[in-house]
Amino acid sequence: MSLLAGLSFALQAQQTFPRNGVYDERDRFYAFTNATVYVLPEQQIERATLLIRDGKVLSVSPGGAVPKGAVEVDLQGKTVYPAFIDLYASYGIAQPKMERAGGGRQGGEQPLSNTPGAYAWNEALKPEFRAHEHFDLDDKAADGFRQLGFGAMLVHRMDGISRGTAAVAALGDERPHLMIVKEEAAHWLSFRKGSSTQDYPSSLMGAIALLRQTYYDGQWYAKQNEEVNLSLKAWNELQSLPQAFEAGDRLEALRIAQLGKEFGKRFLIKGNGDEYQRLEELKATGSPFIIPLKFPGAYDVEDPYSAQLVTLEQMKHWELAPTNPGRLANAGVEIALTTHGLENNAKDFLPNLRKAVRHGLSETAALQALTTTPARLLALERELGSLQAGRWANFIITDGNIFEENTRILHTWVKGRAYVHQRLDADKLLGAYDFKVGDEAYKLEVQSEKGGLKMTAFSADGKDTIQIKHVYNDELLSLSFSPKKGVAATRLSGIVQGKSWSGRGQDAQGNWLEWSAAYTGPVEGAAAKKEAEKKEAEDLGPVTFPFTAYGWTERPQAQAYLIKNATVWTNEAEGILENTDVVLQNGKIAQIGKNINLRAAVLIDGTGKHLTAGIIDEHSHIAISRGVNEGTQASSAEVRIEDVINSEDVNIYRQLAGGVTAAQLLHGSANPIGGQAALIKLRWGFAPELMKFENADGFIKFALGENVKQSNWGEGRNSRFPQTRMGVEQVYADHFTRAREYGVLKRSGKPYRKDLELEALLEILEGERFITCHSYRQSEINMLMKVAEQFGFRVNTFTHILEGYKVADKMAAHGAGGSSFSDWWAYKYEVWDAIPYNGALMYEQGVMVAFNSDDAEMARRLNQEAAKAVLFGDVPEQEALKFVTLNPAKLLHVDQRVGSVKVGKDADVVLWSDHPLSMYAKADATFVDGIKFFDREEDLKLRAAIQAERNRLIHKMLKAKQGGERTQGARGQRQYQHYHCDDHEDEG
Repeated sequence: MSLLAGLSFALQAQQTFPRNGVYDERDRFYAFTNATVYVLPEQQIERATLLIRDGKVLSVSPGGAVPKGAVEVDLQGKTVYPAFIDLYASYGIAQPKMERAGGGRQGGEQPLSNTPGAYAWNEALKPEFRAHEHFDLDDKAADGFRQLGFGAMLVHRMDGISRGTAAVAALGDERPHLMIVKEEAAHWLSFRKGSSTQDYPSSLMGAIALLRQTYYDGQWYAKQNEEVNLSLKAWNELQSLPQAFEAGDRLEALRIAQLGKEFGKRFLIKGNGDEYQRLEELKATGSPFIIPLKFPGAYDVEDPYSAQLVTLEQMKHWELAPTNPGRLANAGVEIALTTHGLENNAKDFLPNLRKAVRHGLSETAALQALTTTPARLLALERELGSLQAGRWANFIITDGNIFEENTRILHTWVKGRAYVHQRLDADKLLGAYDFKVGDEAYKLEVQSEKGGLKMTAFSADGKDTIQIKHVYNDELLSLSFSPKKGVAATRLSGIVQGKSWSGRGQDAQGNWLEWSAAYTGPVEGAAAKKEAEKKEAEDLGPVTFPFTAYGWTERPQAQAYLIKNATVWTNEAEGILENTDVVLQNGKIAQIGKNINLRAAVLIDGTGKHLTAGIIDEHSHIAISRGVNEGTQASSAEVRIEDVINSEDVNIYRQLAGGVTAAQLLHGSANPIGGQAALIKLRWGFAPELMKFENADGFIKFALGENVKQSNWGEGRNSRFPQTRMGVEQVYADHFTRAREYGVLKRSGKPYRKDLELEALLEILEGERFITCHSYRQSEINMLMKVAEQFGFRVNTFTHILEGYKVADKMAAHGAGGSSFSDWWAYKYEVWDAIPYNGALMYEQGVMVAFNSDDAEMARRLNQEAAKAVLFGDVPEQEALKFVTLNPAKLLHVDQRVGSVKVGKDADVVLWSDHPLSMYAKADATFVDGIKFFDREEDLKLRAAIQAERNRLIHKMLKAKQGGERTQGARGQRQYQHYHCDDHEDEG
């Protein structure tokens, strides 16, 4: 048995290295007998014999004979599993220091890469990095991972948007030459630029645009001979490898899949542990996932005021995060598991793995996620992941089922070499004993714990609990303990004979005494604890869509509704209709009239209430992830808000409560040519792709004034062109000239590099994309109209346009609309000439006028903003209501579908409690596509349900703390950013 502690024969000498001393030519031939062996996660053999030689598996057979020359290792009562594989690791790869990037308001400006050589223009692109060229051993880290059961890892440098290749490394302690299993196993990507100090990208949409452009550039580079670009060369070489992508959350995972769809890639996605919150959509992508076992600790909510800081989303995720692996696996999503993200691998990995199993992940699925699945995803299933013949002898030996709480990993074998963590006979001492020391009697319990055994004695009267130190070696056992607090130790020595121990020792006074321990059975209580944990795992709250307050447990569906006896503001020639019925059916406005009867419809009494078209916000920045501006260059026409729609933003629900049914999500105003806009319907609970307004025309944000010339950006932000208002004009002239030339080349049939920025600008010239321009001063408004006319197109909408009243006649002649604020003024210098009569004066000159919010809070009261047109400019009430309904629909080219109450149009309507322009009016019900997404009575029930759910979870967390679970401070998560035009933050 003593041999078992030292099974670590050296590998055969590496061929390219000289050897100091004699060569060890032993072939490391072992026969492991009498074990339960998992050949595959779904195939186990009892009382098996596992044969290995030269680091490879020869066979696994039930009761197989021990061949001549093999070293036999008796594994009676032990279990053998294939060693685990982690697909997301940085082991053996030095990681760069992450510095604050130059983008945004911090630091100086850096438009181009500082990397010397013929590499990519952007530092965040590092496809030329090869992990295997930088790999080195880290003995301490390797030992830590081996103790968790890992034998191999996919390792890479976690830095940049294109991170280069990853290598598969075995977790042995020989030279790196022998530990690299596969040199180039995958290409890793992310949406984070890492250590790059370059400005671009400063937002998530910028990162996505950079990747899209790089894919197109790679295609161009393969067919050209104009330039040498080592990064693009490397990029093209990596496309044949498995493509792996890190996601920051479940919405980023959806964006990754969308990117893959565009370029024919099926990404292996490293998730964030919240995938269950968008399970249906993520399953539909067909992507495999690497799932962390990082589960948040309970929040310390004993202080009721501190508890208010913790959001419902945080509380629910604490409860449901352990279900994530099981929900994914049970839904048929292919998963691998990773240690990445754990605060303490040694303390957290196995407990969290077992917790995931208690919460629905089957043991077979868990083993697959740690062995065969990662091997298959790396095309290494013939080398790793199982104990089939010919595979590497990478396996672990445990003293029981790996998913049982007290099971320990005794050995980890890597390429046929043993790494011993515990003696194979260490479990011999486990159990409950009658323990007698001299005249004193105790109850003794010996249990497994991380790193060894825990011995605890209990006095006969049950008052004293005594921890016992022990040393066990070759049947010899030494014990040491203090029978009472403050009393010197009693020291015992003896032998172990089967399940009985006995010997002699000395008490605190040095008196000799006899002692013995007689086995009475297994330690009680484990089964009861397991049953309690299982019950807790079953007692869970529901997943909601979205996963936040006011989310749906079931997504709402369209129904037939009959709204009776309402005052209907049609926004059509019929005007306002009293005591009128409206039928919503199949997502459309089906009937308008009096005395309509429809048995199959849900009846809503509209008596005393007003029905209008849904409010449309022409200028909004809600529901956007990780940055509203990509203002690091004069033009960012290549970026798209549609890539970063945030369906989880609670402002969607809040604005439904204010009667808003659609919103144009605009890029900010940090540069003259901003990004492409996204028009969404406020389909609360739907995934980002399903929120987009189908077949809507494309728009893009332009901007004028202080923001774009950086006059209000502070020190150190004065090198990016333009710095003057006349420079802004030159930006437009230059970019449209280039776009026109690009169009000529594109139509010529000659080879060309697809440029996403120029593609968007060319769409403007060709009437396929339309401008919404942030504007204040009349001189600049005139300038942009003249530039547009010079290049043969028209500006669609001037937004803000607080000096629109000065140029309203010119706007009308040009054909530009104005989407203004009702009465904002004097909040910065260039707004000093704003007046509250602006909207009315533009309306009088024949300009198509809308009022917008540009603010998450104001959008909830746009009906009241419309009323100000009546107050300040005597605009007729029906026309004023159109400022936030039909007119923005016309400006956005969707008035054929929304903006008025007309048969055949989309059933996007609002039922108000009062006159819709009254400050007392409330939206009682808001419909989008005939689906009731907001109901004021249901909202009150939701508030009560939210409070009840919070209370349930608070008490559950209090119980968890009392039960010894680790807790974290009660602190709120950063909520989704309330963006404004000039914000530069990327909260991710």
